[in-house]
Amino acid sequence: MSTSPGTEHATVRPPGRGGGGGAGGDDGPARRPAGFLAPRGVVDLRGRNGRDVTLSYPSDAAVVVAGLPGSGKSTLLRAWSSAALVVDPRATRTSYEARLPGWLPYAVYRPWARLGHLRRLRSEIRGGGPLLVHDCGSRPWMRRWLARTALRAGRPLHMVVLDVGPREALLGQHSRRRVTSRRVFGVHRRGLARLLARVEREGLPAASGIGSMVLFDRGLRDRVTEVRFGGGRT
Repeated sequence: MSTSPGTEHATVRPPGRGGGGGAGGDDGPARRPAGFLAPRGVVDLRGRNGRDVTLSYPSDAAVVVAGLPGSGKSTLLRAWSSAALVVDPRATRTSYEARLPGWLPYAVYRPWARLGHLRRLRSEIRGGGPLLVHDCGSRPWMRRWLARTALRAGRPLHMVVLDVGPREALLGQHSRRRVTSRRVFGVHRRGLARLLARVEREGLPAASGIGSMVLFDRGLRDRVTEVRFGGGRT
């Protein structure tokens, strides 16, 4: 990680075959800054609220932006949408809503909308080019599916996790006027808490298929001003 006046840059690279990983500046070799848990592939930027941050990935990377419903994933993805194609399940749901009668409850066609989202996601992962994926990140089966799909496509998979906490996420839901049911929110909260506890304790398991994970907190969320995709794989 290198710094320049007013901006802190975090370059996240997938681990090499030997299991190592690195975070380095754009103009020098990788080195371990405070908060980087090498060789497990986790960059913990929580508490780094003094400067803006730019994340840099390989040009063919797929990055999953995860966090509780209401944590600010959509806002972050809108800010980053000029850097890469964004795949958001709400876009698929909206397309189904536009084609079906308004009186038909979403619960009736939810399975088909979810299947349509997975099909589109698989197609975009196979297509190459930088990709940003909107997902809560709390479901192990979805993380495994994304990792397998990316591996088969021969592209690196990374995660960015917004760790803002349940209270902040609930406030975010109310501010956007889309409140998740208590049951669904509880499932996501427990799943994400288990994931964070594991990576904080052990780092990323080698078998996870995820090359790196960057952790943000509430204070840093609004200061991640840019994501860059460029260069080859490391």
